[in-house]
Amino acid sequence: MRIHSLEHQPEEGPAKIADWAAARGHTLNRTALYAAEAPPSLEAFDLLVIMGGGMNIYQHRDHPWLVTEKEFLRRAIDAGKPILGICLGAQLLADVLGGKVYQNAEKEIGWFPVSFRERTGLFAQFPETMNVMHWHGDTFSLPPNARLIADSTGCAHQAFVWGDRVVGLQFHLEMGAVNVADLATVAAEDLTPGRFVQSAAQLTETPSDLPMAHATLCSLLDALGRKVDS
Repeated sequence: MRIHSLEHQPEEGPAKIADWAAARGHTLNRTALYAAEAPPSLEAFDLLVIMGGGMNIYQHRDHPWLVTEKEFLRRAIDAGKPILGICLGAQLLADVLGGKVYQNAEKEIGWFPVSFRERTGLFAQFPETMNVMHWHGDTFSLPPNARLIADSTGCAHQAFVWGDRVVGLQFHLEMGAVNVADLATVAAEDLTPGRFVQSAAQLTETPSDLPMAHATLCSLLDALGRKVDS
């Protein structure tokens, strides 16, 4: 299977997704949108992953490639491609599908629990709750016809599914300790005090749920992969 990753900054790459692809014998190609690389043709991939980034989806003047990316996502959705959006990627999907993206009441940065409302189909291997990595200030409304999959105390909309093959996760299942440490360095200015903002020291205290998070991510990717050509 051919996986393609759309990336918005160097520190938010595919991480565990790359490990999953290698272990399954899939190919993984990557587009660095921040380096002015163009999205691939729809014929060049089977499953699309949209990574996170420190910008907001409406910063078109600072990041003009966002316009091109949104147009590409619309075409990928219309073509029936299985798609997973993470953090900024989930917000982009919500926007393209007709939802709204706006500032959340609280910034969420750190390891905090998420509760999963739906645990069937694509999400059959998900636990009831799990500590996961968050790094966002914005959130999204549910797009028309989307189902809410997860929520948390700090954010009402943590995950959604649209149809049977488009998934948005506001949180990061793909990150490991090294990825979080890198992000804490380049985005240290985000760590302003708040109810759901952990310190740099707390961010490096990797929770015991991390292996579960990675296993859950792999189960979701496997399930999306089964949608290819289905």
